[in-house]
Amino acid sequence: MAAVADDLNPPVRVLIVDDDALVRTGLSMILGAAPEITVVGEAADGAEVAAAIETHRPDVVLMDIRMPKVDGLAATEAVRARPDAPEVIVLTTFDLDEYVLRALRAGASGFLLKDTPPTEIIHAVRRVASGEATLSPTVTRQLIAHVAAPEPVRNRPQELLERLSEREREVAVAVGQGKSNAEIATELFMSVATVKAHVSRLLTKLDLNNRVQIAILVHDAGLV
Repeated sequence: MAAVADDLNPPVRVLIVDDDALVRTGLSMILGAAPEITVVGEAADGAEVAAAIETHRPDVVLMDIRMPKVDGLAATEAVRARPDAPEVIVLTTFDLDEYVLRALRAGASGFLLKDTPPTEIIHAVRRVASGEATLSPTVTRQLIAHVAAPEPVRNRPQELLERLSEREREVAVAVGQGKSNAEIATELFMSVATVKAHVSRLLTKLDLNNRVQIAILVHDAGLV
């Protein structure tokens, strides 16, 4: 089914990367039937991702972790190092797989279990495309308890947080609590657009890759 879109709201362009053809087909059918999402391409291995991104220019990449030549971790690191990199959601069979944690450190915006219900997969893609992580508050706390922050963040969380204004710190803490942009906007009495602007400034000031890394920083600083 064709995605529904207009000039102001173009469809979310998705690239599916998995070495299992059946998984690729299933995800393509699920996402292809969703309004405002277009599956623009597929790849069977991490080694094919760079060329696929050049060809298809996706907004979001669904990335399998275990692949025979180049695994999803190495591919995620390469993707997120690109200028104007697409967002990455890693796919895994097991919750809190060590490779998933490493992929989050590498800049993935979240993860999905392969048995995630179709409606939740669609919601996750939309969330990530809008600049939010796919992680619920419960999952965020669970991940933070297991994953180490990037080394520069881990060694000096308080020093980094001193760069922030009071309002930016409030937004950072809310992100650390796993709240969505809409929830933060309601709590702090600002528009969703303003929250997005604050999150963008946080990423720039703190030299971080995504909301998950903001959450880890806030946790390491003892603010959540």
